[in-house]
Amino acid sequence: MERFGVKSAPSRNRSKTALYVTPQDRVTEFGSDLHEDGGKLFCTSCNVVLNHVRKSAINDHLKSKTHTKRKAEFEEQNVRKKQRTLTASLQCNSTAQTEKSSVIQDFVKMCLEANIPLEKADHPSVRAFLSRYVKNGSSIPKSEQLRKAYLPDGYDNENQLINTEDR
Repeated sequence: MERFGVKSAPSRNRSKTALYVTPQDRVTEFGSDLHEDGGKLFCTSCNVVLNHVRKSAINDHLKSKTHTKRKAEFEEQNVRKKQRTLTASLQCNSTAQTEKSSVIQDFVKMCLEANIPLEKADHPSVRAFLSRYVKNGSSIPKSEQLRKAYLPDGYDNENQLINTEDR
C-alpha cells in the first residue's frame, strides 16, 4: 500500500483514560459523594470502590438507580460511616489498644519492683482480682507471654533511665 502512496488510518487504540488523576483529585471534583482512603476511591453512601481513572465510570455510578436509592437511605440514617481499606484499619491504634499495652507494662514493672515472680500472674485468685478491679486487667497475658514480650521492653526502659541518671 505504501508503494501507491496510500497511508493507513491513524491508530485508534489509544486509551481514553486520564493518566495522572489521583483519587483525591476525583474527591475534590465530585464533592462529598466520594472519599479516598489508601489510594482507592470509595462511594460514601454505597461503600463500593470506584475506578478513579475513568470519569465516565464515576458519572455512571452516580446516576445509577442503586446509588440514588442507597444515597437516600444513607441520608436518612444520619450516621456517616466511611469505608476504609484494611491496611488503614490495621494501622489505626485505638485508645483501648494503647491502654491495654500501658496496663500490661505497668503490671510487669510493678512485679519487678516488688520482687513478685511473674508466675504469680497465672494464679486464679490473681486473675480474678485483676479482671474484677483493674480496668483492662483481664487483658494481662499469662506469665510466659509477659516474659517473652513485655519483660525485654521493661528491661530496655529501665536501662535507658539508669543511663540518663548517670550522666
